[in-house]
Amino acid sequence: MKAEILAVGTELLMGQIVNTNAQYISSKLPEAGVGVYYHSVVGDNPNRLEDSLKLALERSDVVITTGGLGPTQDDLTKETISRVCGKKLVIHEESLNRIKDYFSRLGRQMTPNNEKQAYMPEGCIVLENNNGTAPGCIIEMGEKVVVMLPGPPVEMKPMFLDYVMPYFKNKGDYSLESVILRVFGIGESAMETKIIDLIDNQTNPTIATYAKEGEVTIRVTASVKNGESAEEILMPVVDEIKRRTGENLYSDKDETLDSVAARLLLENNITIATAESCTGGLISEMFTNIPGISKVFMGGAVTYSNEAKMEYLGVKEKTLQAHGAVSRETAAEMAEGIRKRLKTDIGISVTGIAGPGGGTAEKPVGLVYIGLSSNSGTITKELRLSGNRKKIRTITALNVFDLIRRHILKLKIDF
Repeated sequence: MKAEILAVGTELLMGQIVNTNAQYISSKLPEAGVGVYYHSVVGDNPNRLEDSLKLALERSDVVITTGGLGPTQDDLTKETISRVCGKKLVIHEESLNRIKDYFSRLGRQMTPNNEKQAYMPEGCIVLENNNGTAPGCIIEMGEKVVVMLPGPPVEMKPMFLDYVMPYFKNKGDYSLESVILRVFGIGESAMETKIIDLIDNQTNPTIATYAKEGEVTIRVTASVKNGESAEEILMPVVDEIKRRTGENLYSDKDETLDSVAARLLLENNITIATAESCTGGLISEMFTNIPGISKVFMGGAVTYSNEAKMEYLGVKEKTLQAHGAVSRETAAEMAEGIRKRLKTDIGISVTGIAGPGGGTAEKPVGLVYIGLSSNSGTITKELRLSGNRKKIRTITALNVFDLIRRHILKLKIDF
């Protein structure tokens, strides 16, 4: 089945919010045997919405809309789609009662315009909204299917997972199942070279590589007939890719590098603290985004100036005078200092030149040193990075998490 995702909302066209709904739905639908061929966005205008819907129905088997199901005057998705599909809107008593109960639980008075949300296209499959007021629905028209979902992601995602995915899985004979492999430390072209023969000879499963700052994602996807084993199709190829990527492969479960490092720290009950200069607290922020990390992440310090490095971390003045703030020696003393100060198993440090200014011929923009101090000693790693300030800081942070991973797993570390 070919699908089109049609997002409704003038705020999307004006760039006031990002269309994350389309990304989310596109990432999930293949698992139910539905391929996304088109993304469209249209404003809160019934005429343009009608034109967009008619075009979508001409070229796609499935049209999934998000947004425009609310109680206000500009929420016209349901009315417009019902007209195009030749369906009358009728009151759905169960939905009306659920909306009333929703306002009652909040201790608020339901305004008359909220009743509009309980009118549904005649004969549709109503999708309950357990996180808001506007129900969704599925309209079946012969070979065509229109799905209407609310716009807020907190409402759309659970409705999509609870109702829409099972609906399409039950309709199809095939589904697509994927294994996501994540690799750090190899560029996309080098990664492709390692597996080019597998890509050239692919049938089922298929292989796709995607580059993102500092890392490569490899998606291995199998078309699986109902009742067949996806593992039997996927694993021979997945295992071969694992063999070729070796220690650069950090996850076969679609995990991020920071979450892998955090998981290893938690699983091994290893405490850690960070001392950051050029990353300005980015590493600490990424750590603290991970639930439960407080069990092992004891804290971090942003020591931007030489004075802060000396006073808070105990970096020696003679080290700074002899080697400078951006040096292996300073990185080592920063890591040792934060580890001693917060009494952790590991101390991590970062010092470098993120740009755009501040570089010299000897120490150019993109020169970064990472330090890791532990019971087994202190190591430092030099990075020579390119790009703008944000990119340099981001890739530095990823290298920190990779260094933590390699240290805990006792893998090879390039200094």
